[in-house]
Amino acid sequence: MGFVIGIDTGGTFTDCVVIDAAGRIVTAKASSTPGDFSEGVMESLRLAGETLGVSTEALLRDTDRLALGTTVGTNAMLQRRGARVGLITTRGHRDVIHIMRGARGVPGLNNVQVLHFPESGKPDPIVPKPFIAEVSERVDCKGQVVVELNEEEAEAAIRTLVAKGVEAIAICFLWSFKHADHERRVKAMVERLAPDVFVCCSADLIPRWGEYERTVATVLNAYLGPVMSRYLGRLETRTQASGLRYPLQVMQCGGGVIPAAEAARRAFLTLDSGPVAGVLASQYLGGIVGHKHVIATDMGGTSFDVGLVWDGEPVASYQSVVHQYEYFVPRIDIRSIGSGGGSIVWIDEVSGTMRVGPISAGAQPGPACYGRGGVQPTITDADLVLGYVDPDAFLGGRLRLDPERARESFAAIATRLGLGLVETAAGAARVVEHQMADLIRKATVQKGYDPRDCVVFAYGGAGPVHAGVYARELGAQGVVVPLGGVCSLWSALGAASADLLHIYEAVDIQPSPFDPSRVMERFRELEERGLTQLRADGIDPGQVRLARSADVRYKGQINEVEVPVAAGPLDEAALRQLVGDFHRRYETVYGHGAGFPEARVEVVTYRVRASAISPKPLIVATPEGGRQPAADAHGPARPVYWSELGDFATTPVFLGDRLRPGHVIVGPAIIQVPDTTIVVHPFQTARVDPYGNVLIDLGGK
Repeated sequence: MGFVIGIDTGGTFTDCVVIDAAGRIVTAKASSTPGDFSEGVMESLRLAGETLGVSTEALLRDTDRLALGTTVGTNAMLQRRGARVGLITTRGHRDVIHIMRGARGVPGLNNVQVLHFPESGKPDPIVPKPFIAEVSERVDCKGQVVVELNEEEAEAAIRTLVAKGVEAIAICFLWSFKHADHERRVKAMVERLAPDVFVCCSADLIPRWGEYERTVATVLNAYLGPVMSRYLGRLETRTQASGLRYPLQVMQCGGGVIPAAEAARRAFLTLDSGPVAGVLASQYLGGIVGHKHVIATDMGGTSFDVGLVWDGEPVASYQSVVHQYEYFVPRIDIRSIGSGGGSIVWIDEVSGTMRVGPISAGAQPGPACYGRGGVQPTITDADLVLGYVDPDAFLGGRLRLDPERARESFAAIATRLGLGLVETAAGAARVVEHQMADLIRKATVQKGYDPRDCVVFAYGGAGPVHAGVYARELGAQGVVVPLGGVCSLWSALGAASADLLHIYEAVDIQPSPFDPSRVMERFRELEERGLTQLRADGIDPGQVRLARSADVRYKGQINEVEVPVAAGPLDEAALRQLVGDFHRRYETVYGHGAGFPEARVEVVTYRVRASAISPKPLIVATPEGGRQPAADAHGPARPVYWSELGDFATTPVFLGDRLRPGHVIVGPAIIQVPDTTIVVHPFQTARVDPYGNVLIDLGGK
């Protein structure tokens, strides 16, 4: 068996993890290259090969699997640099995407934006009205054709949109998930009349009940499709020219990888896919060390991302929001805010208060301390001023930080606030830490989960620096910095170990009491589609896994809850169990007493996850030794500012790569590991467990 490689492309850094046949891990970190992200990917591969003592070509020739987590689609949405899109829809329904839902564009906004009316208006349209064409056709809610497709109108619509210069066409007809023939016929016409135009239809992407959300998902896919096709095509060409013998795989937001060709066709699945990899890695490690409830937190250079593992399984969602547009997509539930190491610290002119993010200094020019032309203060600058970060150890010593530039960047804000430079930097750190704690509450408490039952996994380049505070704010059981030095590349490790995954859904609204044969027929259809796809992927039957679930609701309601469904034949007893599981899950989400066991329920959506097990890194325990770190594990002590003490204190520094299982470190202390710093606050204690994880006991304060 050859190498398995995982790469995570973030807004600031590109991380690479290489796993060999024995499960050993080699890591590399390169700056991201927003102009062409493939450059950063290739540089990370070069650095990994350098560590192994081989060329990029030799590394890729011996690689069996290369999986990529990417933010290219997310960045295209943030910067509004997607394709020019045309939409073809059922006559009379051209305004669906502009009308939105009754929430008036509020989804995705924070409380301040919702209350400030000018900020809670509708977003700029992804597809302007002149680029929406209507054709005569109609299917009813039972899938019966009421009005046949008018192909002359469809051809005229295609030619008109192409003449307007569209690069992609989205097709979404009313009730097409019950009868997809009309959409697919129009798609075939586009492929014949305009072969260079990207085209997709809703029935192939997200066959779900909900016209608005389905339309948004289809338009988003068309908006991102050409961008992702060019990027993935370019990267796959470069890696294969350098020796890669197998198709590139891409992380998808559903919790696995898919072939790059499918990711290009279903580009909307790559939105928020990078953070998903970190949640999967946390699930895997949590299962090994015995943590069933994990809050996975990733603080990188640009954003802070939160996912949840409950009872050993990632918490999923089937609806997402981007730029206030709600859309359907099967995904691991990830919450994100613009609170990363590169997030800019600024003054709100209205309130006169200090804010952090969401704007980031990015990789270029980066924080002021990078010395690349940035002048605005960031959280990385604050960490340097406070002494958390060693200026000579950043990125393994490849980038020396400039403490004086960091201090200068805070001067103007400190003057405005009437504070000293250190107090201002400490305030910025507290602001961002409380923003992160608030986001975690939204991902847990608001969904019926208690963070006090969880441990916090802290990873990413800046996560271990701040986790001791935001985890303490939540009352969490403790902090786990996974595998020590690997923590800053945790999402890349997740991509390397992610399973191949295809998710299939079908809508067939059925009220209780359920017909077992009808339910089984829906699941059999979906399972056969999954098995067919995995055979096409060349998967050995012994590696295949099928998992069922259903979205269930009380009859007459619109809020659905996903409930796992047992494998094998389903009889009346199994379906009664399904109803009982729904009642219990409903009360977990909405509160004790919110359920109504006497009411009838409905199954709305049937879902099958078809996956193939991928090789995982070998994580083995090592016997614990003594509690006291050896003399060579001590680095030079340095002054660090501790808010708990209200001043600087000379603080011991420990070298993470020389700590061994069993070693205990009493805070305040700094643990320097490759590419990041673990901050142990006063009244906290850190211990290295048998697997090399750093566990932080948050103490009583």
